[in-house]
Amino acid sequence: MSASAFASQRVPVEDDVRSHSSEESDISNEEGWEDVEPEDETQPVVGLFSDKVYPDVLSMLKETKDKHNFDLRGIRNEFDLDFLGTIKLVNYIRSQVKQGNMSPDVSSKDKFDDELYLMPVLEDDALLYSLDDIDEEAPDAAGETDAERRVIELQEDLERLQTQFSEYRDAVQKSMEEQLSKEDEKLKISPNALTARRTTSKIEEADADYFVSYSYNGIHESMLKDTVRTEAYRDFIYENKHVFKDKVVLDVGCGTGILSMFCAKAGARKVISVDNSNIIDRAKEIIYENGFGDIITCIRGKIEEVTLPVPQVDIIVSEWMGYGLLFEAMFDSVIYARDRYLAPGGLMAPSHATLRIAPFADSEFISSHITFWKSVYGFNMKSMLTGIYDEALVRSVPPSSIPGDSDVFLPLPLHTITVEELSFLKEFKVTLNEELDALDGFAIWFDIFFMPSRDSPLADDALPSDMQKKGIVAFTTGPHGTETHWQQTICLIDQEKKKAAPLKKGQTITGKVGYQKKEAGSRSLDISIEWNTENEKGSQLWSLQ
Repeated sequence: MSASAFASQRVPVEDDVRSHSSEESDISNEEGWEDVEPEDETQPVVGLFSDKVYPDVLSMLKETKDKHNFDLRGIRNEFDLDFLGTIKLVNYIRSQVKQGNMSPDVSSKDKFDDELYLMPVLEDDALLYSLDDIDEEAPDAAGETDAERRVIELQEDLERLQTQFSEYRDAVQKSMEEQLSKEDEKLKISPNALTARRTTSKIEEADADYFVSYSYNGIHESMLKDTVRTEAYRDFIYENKHVFKDKVVLDVGCGTGILSMFCAKAGARKVISVDNSNIIDRAKEIIYENGFGDIITCIRGKIEEVTLPVPQVDIIVSEWMGYGLLFEAMFDSVIYARDRYLAPGGLMAPSHATLRIAPFADSEFISSHITFWKSVYGFNMKSMLTGIYDEALVRSVPPSSIPGDSDVFLPLPLHTITVEELSFLKEFKVTLNEELDALDGFAIWFDIFFMPSRDSPLADDALPSDMQKKGIVAFTTGPHGTETHWQQTICLIDQEKKKAAPLKKGQTITGKVGYQKKEAGSRSLDISIEWNTENEKGSQLWSLQ
């Protein structure tokens, strides 16, 4: 909030008070910074630790001290805070509570001695206009005051407010000048540094758009209606209530809060739900309406930036999977949460994932996606084919489009895998089970497993169907299973650059699959595939974005 906006929120003085203090009117001689007094000695004040509105500062301070063991008056006196120091303290407390931290650290003045806390966290924060009331005692029973003394007090308050707001204005002006100075410095940096900053800015903009996309209903409706996905989480949690009983659970990227409520219903003692999109506001309402407000705590922000109300958790549950498994790079955040908060011996849910690749051949698919552009209502639109082979497609294809077996090229043990291992080049080998006129491309999908213990073994090439027979919750996003919203990632071979070669049944295809982020911090993904058959070798790069 700007200084002028802050000043404009002040309210007029009553006419009788203004008439008594006319001889002091020359004090208010700074245009735009005239200081005035509230109509009443007290103003409604929003609590520091809740949205409750109190009739005045004193009643708020008393309940804050009694219920939350937080003595604002005592802290102010302990650190000998002036007006600006107290503003910083109030805004620091409000910012911490807004992030979900109900026990802000006030052990040192350094914790809140930052110009950042001069900016109000709460719009129209009456507490900031009533800081002098902090040191007052509660009024006596009679509550009677002499009118003349009242006028004198108002005059003194008027002078004091002008001084305080002048100090506040100067502080804001200083802060603005410092920011302008920093902007000037940007103009002096090298061209290479400018390019780097532009790249960073684009990534940050894309990152912001990513979180905004999760603010809308459509994407959450799609995920919730994906019964394969949602029921797998539900079944694992409900079938393992003994694992969740009395545990502290962290839900990373909680969305609507559905997984958090599964955990709470299964007996978790506390669930912390974190999401950096506006959907967190809906999640709070949903959780409260379903009676889990005392178990589930919702926190808005990136998991890398927020402060959790607990030092560690027993279980991390998260639906982080993107197209081709690693698109969106949300798993990076889950790994951060694991390394930062998961207690020794704690459980990841899901616990394992595997990436699979298989040959792809489908003449109808090629006709509808590629050949289509060569004659559109009798017109040649070949120019639309420019770059068409550079993009990895997300499609649901029938099992008949997969003319061979699949191979796991990357197993992901979620308890131990690192972010560095998510950029890779891995070998694969598949065998054709039918003859082909041409290999059209490759299909990639992933399988997910929920092991009840981090010590439960799982083979790298495990199949969800086999594990389900053993009572393990698992699912596939491949073409041989029920369709999911992830579908499959299809990488079409550019047939324009080479002549298609026929392949025989029983023939093997070997090669390597590579995953690489487009650039550091990006959520987009580059997929490379090298392949080798008896008749040909090839390599190609696709982008998933």
